[in-house]
Amino acid sequence: MRHALVPEDRHAWLSVASWSRMYRHRGKPDAPAGRTFTLDGRQVVDEDGFYCALGEAVNGPGGYFGWNLSALDDCLRGGWGAAPPFTVDWQHAAEARARLAEPVPSGEGETTTLFDLLLEILEEHGVQVILR
Repeated sequence: MRHALVPEDRHAWLSVASWSRMYRHRGKPDAPAGRTFTLDGRQVVDEDGFYCALGEAVNGPGGYFGWNLSALDDCLRGGWGAAPPFTVDWQHAAEARARLAEPVPSGEGETTTLFDLLLEILEEHGVQVILR
């Protein structure tokens, strides 16, 4: 489980997962629309942990689905294992919310939490998120 890695190693893992995904899934179609992916919030120990957990939820062990906000936006456009509309069933979301509580800019000089920004990005792309 990638969440047990130190932060630097977790970030490095995302780079490896990205390159590996390009070779393993070349030419494969995205999951069918309407699918539900289960994200384990206990694995979300920081921002990189979120991307590791989401990658595994969508693409299985060692899976990739972004490693920063820009890459997440790219993945949500399709071609990376799933294209919206789909659902994320976010188990243990309260644990993840507590770990992703740092403030981030949200535009016009305002701030929000990283957790809320991730929810906003997912929902803007047609992803339904169920928080449990």
